[in-house]
Amino acid sequence: MSLLLWPQGTPGALGEEAEDKPTLVPYLAEGPGVKPAVIVCPGGGYARRAAHEGDPVALWLNGLGISAFVVHYRVAPYQHPHPLSDARRAIRTVRHRAAEWNIDPARVGILGFSAGGHLASSAGTHYDAGNPESADPVERQSCRPDLLVLCYPVITFGPYTHEGSKMNLLGEGAPEELVTLMSSERQVNENTPPTFLWHTADDGAVPVENALFFASALSRSKVPFELHVYESGRHGLGLAEDHPEAHTWTQLCGTWLKKQGF
Repeated sequence: MSLLLWPQGTPGALGEEAEDKPTLVPYLAEGPGVKPAVIVCPGGGYARRAAHEGDPVALWLNGLGISAFVVHYRVAPYQHPHPLSDARRAIRTVRHRAAEWNIDPARVGILGFSAGGHLASSAGTHYDAGNPESADPVERQSCRPDLLVLCYPVITFGPYTHEGSKMNLLGEGAPEELVTLMSSERQVNENTPPTFLWHTADDGAVPVENALFFASALSRSKVPFELHVYESGRHGLGLAEDHPEAHTWTQLCGTWLKKQGF
């Protein structure tokens, strides 16, 4: 089941094709009781969305008793603010339909890989409490995630950035104010949600400094975080089930999520 994020028409749509209509795919956890939820943002350099960082991750979260929602956010030729608008809309939608989906609206997190990690970190640093005057009931909901899980994320658009993600999201010659605004480590404050991060030290596509910058900013703002850096491993590992060391990230993250009340 795939749900349109904007059933009345997508703001800023360039056409009427499937890629012009961002969607949310629910994976509702089974069992009694109200469930926490996590929005999943696959990576792909803001040019595509990697399949192995979407549905399999949602199923892993289901195994932890967490309902998951894979967001098919807009990518190039769409630029900022459209991907962030889609991620924020996904969070609002889950909260709006929380009772229907048996979800606790106070336990809604967001998880992302690579450029999807940038999107998740952006959602955690650019949010609002909703517009109580909106005619659209979804827009009345807060879009602040309750926690972040960032997997080999793109974070900065300064030194150590991933140039492809920066180009696809901001375009060529983006003004310095926009570069700073969308460099997530520059936007952290004491209200940024608790965060779990992991990366590999020799990531050849997205330098480990991205995760280190964000962790350092969280530390300075006294925001709880957990950071794991594995010595070696290619970019884009996803669940990393076949990696001799990095496969442990899912267990470590599951423990952390439980500690956060998820």
